Amino acid sequence: MFKIKTYNKISVNGLNRFGRDHYEVASDINEPDAYILRSHKLHDESLPASVRAVARAGAGVNNVPVADYTKKGVVVFNTPGANANAVKELVLAGMLLASRGIIPGMNYVQTLTDMTDADEMSKLLEKQKSNFAGSELMGKTLGVVGLGAIGSLVAETALALGMNVVGYDPALSVEAAWRLPSQVSRADNLQSLLSRSDFISLHVPAIDATKHLINDESLKSVKEGAVLLNFARDAIVEPEAIVRSLEAKRLRQYVCDFPEPCLLSRDDVYAMPHIGASTLEAEDNCAVMAAEQLKGYLEHGNIRNSVNFPEVSMERSGELGSRLTFCNENVSGVLGHVLSVLADHDINVIDMVNKSRGEIAYNIIDLEQAPTEAVVQAVASVEHVISVRVV
Repeated sequence: MFKIKTYNKISVNGLNRFGRDHYEVASDINEPDAYILRSHKLHDESLPASVRAVARAGAGVNNVPVADYTKKGVVVFNTPGANANAVKELVLAGMLLASRGIIPGMNYVQTLTDMTDADEMSKLLEKQKSNFAGSELMGKTLGVVGLGAIGSLVAETALALGMNVVGYDPALSVEAAWRLPSQVSRADNLQSLLSRSDFISLHVPAIDATKHLINDESLKSVKEGAVLLNFARDAIVEPEAIVRSLEAKRLRQYVCDFPEPCLLSRDDVYAMPHIGASTLEAEDNCAVMAAEQLKGYLEHGNIRNSVNFPEVSMERSGELGSRLTFCNENVSGVLGHVLSVLADHDINVIDMVNKSRGEIAYNIIDLEQAPTEAVVQAVASVEHVISVRVV
C-alpha cells in the first residue's frame, strides 16, 4: 500500500488514477511515500524520510527545493505540456486584446448607462468606433522566445492565423526541434528576434540564466511599437525596465500574467491574475500526468519527466522475482560494487539499466529472486549510494 500526501486542490480525475486497493491518498497522511501538489511551497517544511518522490501538477518547480531533494534521493516530477494548450489560448487572447481596441471599447460602452434610446446609442457608437480601431494579426511577425511545449504551440497557432513567426531558443532540444513547424525561421540571438518582431511572446523557464532576460539592455533592440507578452514567469522580465520602455514609446503594450505594483493603472499594460493554466482541462491534464508518473515510479521504478533525475524506463516481465532500484552520486565504480554485492549473495541479474544526469545516477536491476533485507542494507552501504528500493 503506497501513501500519497496531497497539497492544494488536486483534480479528482488525477487522484482517481491511484487505485484504492494499492494507494491511500489524503492531505493528512503521516510518513507518505510521495507528495502531489500544485503551488504549495515546500522550502520551509521538513521532509519525512519516507518520501521517495514529489510530483508537481504543473511545469514550474520553484516551490520545490529541488537541489536539497536530489541530495536525499527524492525524484521530483513536473508535467511539461499538460497545460500548454491553456496557455497558448491565453497568449492568443493577449495578442488580440493588444491589437484591437477591445478593452477600451468595452469600457467606453459601460459609460453610456444614462442613455435610454437604442437608436441614439447606435448612432453615437457609429461615430465613436474609429477611436477604438486596431490592426489585424495577419501579416505581422511574432517572435517566440523559448520553443518548448508551449512555445511551439503558440508558433503553430500564429502560423495558422497568417502571421510570420521567428523563434529563438539557445537550449532547443532535438525533440522540440522535430515538433517545430518548418515555417518558423530561427533567430541567431535574442536581439535579432526583438528587432524583427511586432509581437514577442516569452516561453522560457525561470532559472538563473533567464532572470531579467528582458531588461533595459535587451529592450534597446526591440522594434518600435512592439507588444511584449509574458505568460511564462515574472522573473524573466525586469518590470521597471518594461515601464521605462513603455514610457519611451519603444514598447507599445505589455500583456502579462504577473501583475506588479509598478505595472498597475497603466493603459498600456494588460495584467492578468496568473490564469494561464487556470482551466478545468489543464488542471485535469496536469493531475493525471503527475499521478501516472508517480505510479510508474512507485510501482516499477521508472522515471519520466523528472527535473532532477535521468529519464529511465525498463519493461518488466511477470516472471521476474524482484526489481531493485538505487540512486547514487555520479562517480565511477558504484554500479560495479553493487553488482559485486549481488554476486556475493548468489543473486542473478536478469536485466538492468543505468543512466546519469549531472551529479546523480539512477539504476534499475531486475533480479531472479527477491533480495533479503541484509542484501538491501549491503547495497545501501556501498559508498556514494544515496537510496535503495525494492519494487
